[in-house]
Amino acid sequence: MTNTPRANDNGNARRPAAELSIAAPQTLTREGGDSLVDQIVRSIEARIDDKLLRSGARMPSIRQFADLHGVSRFTVVEAYDRLVAKGYLDSRRGSGFYVRERAPLAAPVAARAVDAAPAQLDVVWLVRNMFRQQLPPGRTPGSGLLPGDWLDGELIANGLRAISRQNQSQLLQYGNPQGFLPLRQQLQLKLAELEIAATPEQIVTTSGITQALDIVARHFTQPGDTIFVDDPAWFLMFGSFATMGTKVVGIPRLPDGPDIARLAELAAIHKPRLYVLNSVLHNPTSTSLSAAKAFQVLKIAEQHDITIVEDDIYCDLHPGPQVQPATRIAALDQLNRVIYLGGFSKTLAANLRVGFIATSPEMAKRLSDRKMLSTLTTSDIGERIVYKILSEGHYRKHVDRLRGKLDGVRDKTFKQLERIGMRIDIAAPAGLFVWADAGCDTTLLAERALEEHILLAPGALFSPSQLPSTRMRINVASMSDMAVLRFFEREIGRLQGK
Repeated sequence: MTNTPRANDNGNARRPAAELSIAAPQTLTREGGDSLVDQIVRSIEARIDDKLLRSGARMPSIRQFADLHGVSRFTVVEAYDRLVAKGYLDSRRGSGFYVRERAPLAAPVAARAVDAAPAQLDVVWLVRNMFRQQLPPGRTPGSGLLPGDWLDGELIANGLRAISRQNQSQLLQYGNPQGFLPLRQQLQLKLAELEIAATPEQIVTTSGITQALDIVARHFTQPGDTIFVDDPAWFLMFGSFATMGTKVVGIPRLPDGPDIARLAELAAIHKPRLYVLNSVLHNPTSTSLSAAKAFQVLKIAEQHDITIVEDDIYCDLHPGPQVQPATRIAALDQLNRVIYLGGFSKTLAANLRVGFIATSPEMAKRLSDRKMLSTLTTSDIGERIVYKILSEGHYRKHVDRLRGKLDGVRDKTFKQLERIGMRIDIAAPAGLFVWADAGCDTTLLAERALEEHILLAPGALFSPSQLPSTRMRINVASMSDMAVLRFFEREIGRLQGK
């Protein structure tokens, strides 16, 4: 005798178990902020996570699900597609959708606020901990970025929306290997304001300053060659240059620029291929190069055939020569021996990786070819966003606001640090950083700070030698949490033996 489903089963006896389970009463509403698609996705995710839907179970067909819940088939298609993308379902052509076997999730990285300090703090350690998103913004005085709430997310969002309304086929292709031409034309105007003459053909866009330095260093050096850097200087390039097999030699940095006598002496000994320096708002001291030092650096470079790489990433945080004297070597040399680097990650968004190289026409072509061989092109979308912001005049007002905010916290931070026992002998009137002397080994201080989820940047990291240092780079915009000051006051006194 054949068993026939009873009429009140509504045909469900012929459905797989998964279909019956998913067909259990749910509340889908068209009111509120969540779309129907979001509600369906969350409901199915929860059922799979709770093991109500087992691995391998077949889902209702799109038509069945739509009829059962009174939604359109397009809604179900989008929900299923999202669940496939998130790893909850498998789509089998001609058969339907099935619950996907999910591997156990590893413990999330977010469970650890910071990495344990290595035996000797190094560049990789600091950079890795800078990317720990759960560190409170006010507890990252070791960061090299402005606080997120100082920046203008709407400015970026408006740029994205404007680009999305343009010819969308342009967004699907490779960009120009040398960079988005309208942006390079806009950068020509920006450089002219700095008294640096450059045509668009002399400008190559990059994925930030980091890629710009990498492209230049790989073009000019071979393993065994020497690169000069300031001491102290931006720590990330030390490790990058070392992986290329080059020797990194530090030139002592004074308040008005490098130690010229030492530069001349070491240049004669090492015959470096490159000298990488910040002329304006030097990282980590926020000091700027004097005109006299700029002329002397260029003279030594000509004498020893050194190519100067001028990293001007903090350019737009400088208020101008009327507040703090500053001379760019590229303005003196006009891109003959000097390669100029700039970018927007510090002032617009760290995630907007748009930088550029300005150099001679011949060198620009070579560096563009090298960039093309390694990454083909940079993000045309990012470059279009930056172009829109620059060309419509929004950027100038934005950086004016940033400089005003920095001016509003800088002196207060200096006084707070001095009150708790730090010495500030270089009180630069502009910029993001102060190079403070804690009077104790700041590597030990940084290790103790980790235990309280505070990120510090000890002085040892900013020298190629990585010798112990009492210095520390402090971001004046990231000192809003009083717990940081209390930590400094307690631990500096302890390490100083007070």
